Amino acid sequence: MAGRQFANKWLKTEALLSNADVAGHIPQTRIYSSEALRQMLMQHGMVVIKPLRGGGGYGVIKVTYSNGVFSYMYMSQQRSFPSYEAMFKSLNRAKVGRKYMIQQGIRLAKIAGRPIDYRVKVVKDNGTWVYRSMVGRLARPGLFVTNLCKGGTQLTAREGLGRSLHHKGAAKKKRQEMRNLTNKCIGIMESSFPGIEQLGFDYGIDRHGKIWIFEVNTRPQ
Repeated sequence: MAGRQFANKWLKTEALLSNADVAGHIPQTRIYSSEALRQMLMQHGMVVIKPLRGGGGYGVIKVTYSNGVFSYMYMSQQRSFPSYEAMFKSLNRAKVGRKYMIQQGIRLAKIAGRPIDYRVKVVKDNGTWVYRSMVGRLARPGLFVTNLCKGGTQLTAREGLGRSLHHKGAAKKKRQEMRNLTNKCIGIMESSFPGIEQLGFDYGIDRHGKIWIFEVNTRPQ
């Protein structure tokens, strides 16, 4: 059971939402359904749907609503529809057939038009959590997913932050904010899922500089 819990994005999101300091950094998240998707599109204009289990950007789809047009983007392919019903029917054929969740879309800071997010990896070494890496992942041109296995480019977090956030001192400040948030999340995850020994946190920073937690991986690559 523990392995299945570790793999379930919804359970990990629920654990993080239980902490008031962390909850404000988590995009609105709901289990996938037609009504939930419609409501979130009307509220946010853009959402991302992703399988409850799995990684590497597999099955992740961006869905948008703007000026009466419904669209979704899977990898580099985008399709548009004049009605929600037509879009939803097509979307269900494009999904990979697993249980999904819907996450509020975040308009990320970019470098040369390409969105960037960050992976922070920590491991437990002799009872103490230590940082192993903090890197930026720059999406391949034309894609919205940043996964390296989908052609993303890895940068140091310092370089990614420095190139995507242009006000002085922002990179150093955001790196420290990310570490502080990671330290809080480690405690939450460890108490919710005893026995974990490694964690990978996927963070995004929006155009206004706010840090968002997209996902926590218990078997980070």
